[in-house]
Amino acid sequence: MTEAVLSTDQLTQYLLRLGDDSLVLGQRLSEWCGHAPSIELDLSLANVALDLIGQATLLLNAAGEAEGQGRDADALAFGRDVMSFRNCLLVEQPNGDFGQTIARQFLFSSYQFALFRHLTASSNTAVAEICAKAVKETEYHLQLASDWVVRLGDGTDESRERLVAGFDWHWRFVGEMFEDDALSEAVAAADIGVLPSTLKSEFDSRLEAVFNDAGLEIPELPRSITGGREGHHSEHLGHLLAVMQHIPRTYPGAVW
Repeated sequence: MTEAVLSTDQLTQYLLRLGDDSLVLGQRLSEWCGHAPSIELDLSLANVALDLIGQATLLLNAAGEAEGQGRDADALAFGRDVMSFRNCLLVEQPNGDFGQTIARQFLFSSYQFALFRHLTASSNTAVAEICAKAVKETEYHLQLASDWVVRLGDGTDESRERLVAGFDWHWRFVGEMFEDDALSEAVAAADIGVLPSTLKSEFDSRLEAVFNDAGLEIPELPRSITGGREGHHSEHLGHLLAVMQHIPRTYPGAVW
């Protein structure tokens, strides 16, 4: 089967999912700039945020081209309302403390690395090329987060408690990332995308390995909260977009 079996809207929506995940988490991580526990971490988190926003720019530009309505990455990032975003709920969650941020980053990067690694073989040239670049960045994001999970989990009583509390906040959002739906089934059948459920075993293996190194136990996960892929978001995304979109909406059409 080929890309032609997909409608323009299906391809656009899939690219929006990929781009919105990176955009929202990149914006969220940028909030740490100047506030991280150390200069080294400040730079590390800022670099991860820049990587994610760079990925989002490429993916949203591709979405705009597929859509064919003249919208580029900036228009899609700053011109849509909250219900038009297709990111998973995990990435819009608040930073909390450093332990909570690291827990979120580890969970998402474990998923995103597996996803991008598979998408390097996409039948869609744009998707394959973007992911071939992005997977190298995501591997670094995953290594950074994994190292900190081990350091915090195997550190002091306080660092361990804060990390565990951070994971406890995020467990309920994990299942959504691996949920198959009509769109993911269509892109997988066209060899453009991959069924999210097929990534779960790789995610579970990495989770088990890193938690073993950190001396942590994987709890029984709560029932998943879903809806982000359909535009049903938490209040946290609305607040994030209010900050991110303030200048472009206040001065529409302005350029540097």
